[in-house]
Amino acid sequence: MSTNLRSYSALVRLLCCSALAVCLKSAPAARILITQPIDSNRLYTLAGNTRPEASAQNDRGKVADTFALPHMLLQLQRSPEREQALRNFIDQQHDSTSGNFHRWLTAVQFGQMYGPAPQDIEVVSGWLRSSGFTVNTVYPSGMSIDFSGTAGQVLAAFKTEIHRLSVDGKDHVANMGDPQIPEALAPVVTGVVSLHDFRPRSLKMPSPKYSLEAEIVVPDDLATIYDLKPAFAAGYTGQGQTIAVIEDSNLYNTEDWNIFRRVLGLSSYTAGSLSTINPAPPHGTSNCSDPGANGDDDEATLDAEWASAAAPAAKIEVVTCADTATTPGVLIATQNIINASAPPSIISVSYISCEAVNGAAMNAANQFAYQQAVAEGVSVFVAAGDAGAASCDMDSAVAIHGIGVNSIASTQYNVAVGGTDFADTSQHTNSTYWGPINNSTYGSALSYIPEIPWNDSCAGSILAVFWGYSVGYGPSGYCGSSMAQQSGALTTGAGGGGPSGCATGATAENFVVGGSCKGYAKPSWQTGVPGIPNDGVRDLPDVSLFAANGLWGHYYVFCFSDPASGGAPCIGPPDQWPGAGGTSFSSPIMAGIQALVNQKMGGAQGNPNPVYYKLAASSVASSVFHSITTGDIVVNCSGEISCFGAGFVGRGRGEPPTAFDGNGGLSTASHTYRPAFAAGAGWNFATGLGSVDAYNLILNWSKGQ
Repeated sequence: MSTNLRSYSALVRLLCCSALAVCLKSAPAARILITQPIDSNRLYTLAGNTRPEASAQNDRGKVADTFALPHMLLQLQRSPEREQALRNFIDQQHDSTSGNFHRWLTAVQFGQMYGPAPQDIEVVSGWLRSSGFTVNTVYPSGMSIDFSGTAGQVLAAFKTEIHRLSVDGKDHVANMGDPQIPEALAPVVTGVVSLHDFRPRSLKMPSPKYSLEAEIVVPDDLATIYDLKPAFAAGYTGQGQTIAVIEDSNLYNTEDWNIFRRVLGLSSYTAGSLSTINPAPPHGTSNCSDPGANGDDDEATLDAEWASAAAPAAKIEVVTCADTATTPGVLIATQNIINASAPPSIISVSYISCEAVNGAAMNAANQFAYQQAVAEGVSVFVAAGDAGAASCDMDSAVAIHGIGVNSIASTQYNVAVGGTDFADTSQHTNSTYWGPINNSTYGSALSYIPEIPWNDSCAGSILAVFWGYSVGYGPSGYCGSSMAQQSGALTTGAGGGGPSGCATGATAENFVVGGSCKGYAKPSWQTGVPGIPNDGVRDLPDVSLFAANGLWGHYYVFCFSDPASGGAPCIGPPDQWPGAGGTSFSSPIMAGIQALVNQKMGGAQGNPNPVYYKLAASSVASSVFHSITTGDIVVNCSGEISCFGAGFVGRGRGEPPTAFDGNGGLSTASHTYRPAFAAGAGWNFATGLGSVDAYNLILNWSKGQ
């Protein structure tokens, strides 16, 4: 038996179930799934695990067989009966009438009760070693194996070559075909999480320089608008709670966090703290190296600062690992922290990769990680995305790949946090909601401000009407105007939302939901609220908060001094500091609000979604949620995939069209305008259940359990 498996088995034997008298009864015995000899001539293809960029056009040749691939992750799967038992158990953990209510598991207990059979783990580990790989660690959950090797060993074992690619002027490496494994291993292996170096992208939207006079948003404004001040006055400040923001970069300078708190009125909460950790796995060779401060240090900074703004007395942990040649640092950090002996009770993630691109194994890795997290009592918040319903076209001027959602946010075990904007500027009511002067901590908001979906695109209905157009799309719409072309309104920048469509399976067309793709099944708790479609799949987002980056004159400020990434010293009033928007902000803020809930309730709460949706279906819905009923997250599009109103360009007389313009509106149909997607009463794809009144959420939390 290997050292890693002996360590895993020893941990299993240490399982302490005395506090969970019924836990073993709720979990079926681990059934051995590998029942046939391993035959290298009988192979099984792990479909849906080749990046769309791995094409002949981008190919720059095979890497050397000696090319190092350290710390790959092999994702395992449990038996179907254990999977169903785990789902039932998680439901019971979140049901106050169950004897298993809030009986959170440790990572070791999770692996013993719901992991694959230890014998199967050993067979898979043995096959990896016999193929020349080094097995670095088997996680306590039993669901992931960290291993290292070379490109030559990957070719021999998984039957796929690793090539160099050039994509949009950047160098990458990736496998050129779907991996294959011996057929005997297929019942317990989901896939290699990734064999490439394409990474999730951080979700932050820099504040453009619009001509509208800006009312920046500072922590005091946040506390006024979302009713945090009475919570703070009642003592709910996040004290005793830990919020982990998951990153692939360190902070540039921790003093930025201190300045943010000192200048903006948070330093009086002396229990609040900041630390940075590079978590190692519980045993074996560490796969988490210090990434230093890199191009995502602005993301790490704003996450840490705004989580603290919502929970000023909480402990903020920047949990960060460097990317390896194949595995994203954010996934390594997540795996290591949830498999720790004492995981944080709250996690926030602000990164994106669309479902149709992420790959089946990577999607499964996120799903299984968050599933484990909530079974341990951890509340996971993930930014829904910054490209409306076109997540595969993030940061593009136009959507061309149709409707798709952020795969990191689309699992059934996390809160997907969308984005809103304030309606005051479009309604000419700014003076109603903002005072004429700032207070000592630079706040000027007077009350809750009515909200609309955050949408910077010319295809958005509110923006089009504001500038005198009846619609955004088409040749006579706002998107076709010179104003839109010159102002930067041709953009996919908008709060994320839409149906899960490609969590499993493989696409038939690159970047586009289709083929054998299927979305995650609709969770049992996502029912009972008007507006939720009967579509059978997980729908995003769940809740939303302000996330705009300045179109209507409002955006967040944060203290960030790295000049290499657009920062500057935080000198003078905060309107001179860096500003930005995006669901990068709304996710850590919702995580901070959860810290106040946890403090009020006396402990970890697991997945908040069952409570959110139960409250939204109850008599207290209007006091807990701000329903957002006007506007949309429609972005401009081009082509024939879920795009209405795009015109042709590049036509000669009598010749077929060669291209489309970018003036269409993203639609759920290509030949009819069915906006993707509009706000509305109850739940909607644009903003979910709406934004929250934090104090009323805290006071009514127990009614949703």
